[in-house]
Amino acid sequence: METTAQDLSNVTRPVGFYIRGFYALKKGEYYFIFLAVVYVVTLVSNAILMLIICFTETLHTPKYMAVFSLAVVDICLSSALIPQAIHMFIFDSKFVYYNPCIAQIFFGHYFAAMESFSLCVLAYDRVIAICFPLRCNVINTHCKMMLIIIVAWTIPFIMYVAMAALILPLKYCKSTIVNSFFCDHGPVFKIACGDYTKNWFMAISNIVVFYFAPSAFIAASYMFIINAILKIKSSEGRWKAFKTCSSHLMLVAICFAPFYMTYIVAWVNVNIDTDTRIINTSLATCIPPLINPIIYSLKTEEILEQIKKYLKISFLKMKTSPSS
Repeated sequence: METTAQDLSNVTRPVGFYIRGFYALKKGEYYFIFLAVVYVVTLVSNAILMLIICFTETLHTPKYMAVFSLAVVDICLSSALIPQAIHMFIFDSKFVYYNPCIAQIFFGHYFAAMESFSLCVLAYDRVIAICFPLRCNVINTHCKMMLIIIVAWTIPFIMYVAMAALILPLKYCKSTIVNSFFCDHGPVFKIACGDYTKNWFMAISNIVVFYFAPSAFIAASYMFIINAILKIKSSEGRWKAFKTCSSHLMLVAICFAPFYMTYIVAWVNVNIDTDTRIINTSLATCIPPLINPIIYSLKTEEILEQIKKYLKISFLKMKTSPSS
């Protein structure tokens, strides 16, 4: 519900915000059931991937340190957004208090940015493995990969703390209705009164740093990779080198394609109703964490072999158990 400007004339910090997302969505219960299934599968699949990496000594390599980091990001991103959306539907509670809203702004955007940074780390690993195969173990050590991952987690943390902090001085005197499915940064600062130029600048900076720059880095990485692959004499060797990149390329497409489609639509001034935009945004945020571990499980031979091994061991244990 919207509060009049007169009622809010003296308000500098509202009690909270009303999340408008999906208010007119027909058969909305099916969509929220879908989100709940997505969340459960995301947690289970990423947890299984993390456990396989932890308990398989041969996977204790820089590459799988980066894969493990991505799995953590996937779980955190889904947990930051989906449970709150489901809670709003089940309890018909679309009001979010001010401080939890600021926290959701931070965590929702932080882990979304970490998705693209994690893909950059994996791109770096592929460049080293394919372009410098003989010196790969020297260049890309465990310590160096750990340092890169720490830096990749730290840079977004600093920028999104600053982004959330810039929300605090804003005054709200017209509306407290957020046109999104969570406390989204843009919809929150756009309903504020007064000057929010700094918030605009921070939003644009974050888009450039955490989406355009990573996609440019990944594109440049694959230029080096393609150049190295073309130098391989045998077609079998070229195919094998390319195959090691296929999982990462699929993750990149899944992560960045919805983002660029949304912005291309915005640039060409195509009018999209609020619920359609929100559904597109929610799917673009929630589907990659679901698909990432599945792709790595099915498209990566090392992971697939370990899954088969553990399934075989489990089957033999069940077969030889006293109760059978």
